Amino acid sequence: MRILGYLDTPQYKTTVFKTDTKILVKFETPLFEQTFKFRETDNLQTLEDVKKLVDIDFLIAIESRFGEMYRDSNQLLSRYIKDQEEEWEEII
Repeated sequence: MRILGYLDTPQYKTTVFKTDTKILVKFETPLFEQTFKFRETDNLQTLEDVKKLVDIDFLIAIESRFGEMYRDSNQLLSRYIKDQEEEWEEII
């Protein structure tokens, strides 16, 4: 796998990779990442092709999914912390 390049997405680090038969696009925030794999075709081979593919609607969906990931993570941690608090004896 090699790096084809990067997309200019202000909210995320976006890296485009290429393998023998696939193009991968990875969106990263400090805590989460989303990776999409596409089969290489005649119309999808280069960084310029990926720039055309990743449109505003796709980026809105990416942002929404990151929001869901943050919410799910926070809910999970809240439940975990709550469960941990119940295990401790009360000290007066």
